Amino acid sequence: MTIDFMQEAQALREEVVALRRDFHRHPELGFEEVRTAGIVAEQLEALGLEVQRGVGKTGVVAILEGSQDGATVLVRADMDALPIQEANDTEYTSTVAGKMHAGGHDGHTAIALGVAKLLTRHRDQLKGRVKFVFQPAEEIGRGAQAMVDDGVLTNPRPDVALGLHLWNAMPVGQLGVADGAVMAGCADIHIRITGKGGHGAVPHAAVDPIVCAAQVIMSLQTVVSRNVDPIKTAVISMTTIHGGTATNVIPEEVTLSGTMRFFSEDVARLMDERIRTIVRAQAEAMGCKGEVTIAYLTEPVMNNPDVAGRVREVFSALGHPSEAFHYERTMGAEDVGVFMRDIPGMYFFLGSANEARGLNYPHHHPRFDFDEDALPLGVALLSAAVASYVIGS
Repeated sequence: MTIDFMQEAQALREEVVALRRDFHRHPELGFEEVRTAGIVAEQLEALGLEVQRGVGKTGVVAILEGSQDGATVLVRADMDALPIQEANDTEYTSTVAGKMHAGGHDGHTAIALGVAKLLTRHRDQLKGRVKFVFQPAEEIGRGAQAMVDDGVLTNPRPDVALGLHLWNAMPVGQLGVADGAVMAGCADIHIRITGKGGHGAVPHAAVDPIVCAAQVIMSLQTVVSRNVDPIKTAVISMTTIHGGTATNVIPEEVTLSGTMRFFSEDVARLMDERIRTIVRAQAEAMGCKGEVTIAYLTEPVMNNPDVAGRVREVFSALGHPSEAFHYERTMGAEDVGVFMRDIPGMYFFLGSANEARGLNYPHHHPRFDFDEDALPLGVALLSAAVASYVIGS
């Protein structure tokens, strides 16, 4: 029996859109997704799936067992929102002050539930099983590891991992399907410059950490431009600076913070070493003390070429010609790479923007929203990709 994934997904459109809008109205931050996880678990239990709650604090895992033995496919969706005050005015605008789904996770969760509904209808055709993983706390880079620590990759261990990201950098329906690194690893940089406070009118009697901090910031710009191989890719952005309380007071210390992004471990090690060396040397040269803390949050998201090639073939069979594929990469970060560390996987981008309707604001913007035509399309694409491993052609 051949499955018409597009037709079956479109039949689920109203239900999937309703779920997405409900999640959007009631956003929850990382490790607070109690309501969202409860709805997800109830939906999966209603399908007759084996459901486990509280994995990685607020995550949900469900197993769709086929009629015959075979491969285990992990399908991952993230559930958390962001601490942003929504500026949209729609029937599904966030009802929670200071919180909104500005990253598309409401759509990811609804799509994965749609995949579960679609594939459950074909349980008797499944040779293997599908492991649905609804993850908390992606936005703070901690949810995937929390679920792994709770054993999500065991009993059974997945053979392949699949997922998608709605992507407002591309028009609705366009697909990003690159091999290798598609999202960057990420680390937070925290720097403390300590000097000697004093009166602003007599700077020679003080040791000014403000001037030292300025020199550090400018020097850090040379790490990417002069230390990283130009063929490789990296980012260092210093994004906060705090110091001082009055116009006539030289402060005792200044704190800086920022982010570094990388596609490979060797580049991460190089940047780490150079940041520490520059801060220490600049501070010493100016009579200050420099301290650096680098906190690694996520690793690069690496698409396995074999899995990615197989998924592209599936998408082509669904009517997406290979010439329309985009080999999208971004320095944005995602902790889905934790699931794909030792398991071959594919994480693809699904265009969700519609400029004509004003649905083209970037991710994490207070007016972020997406074209809901992407929802049934996401259900069809992800279902077909999973089915290629547990049903076949």
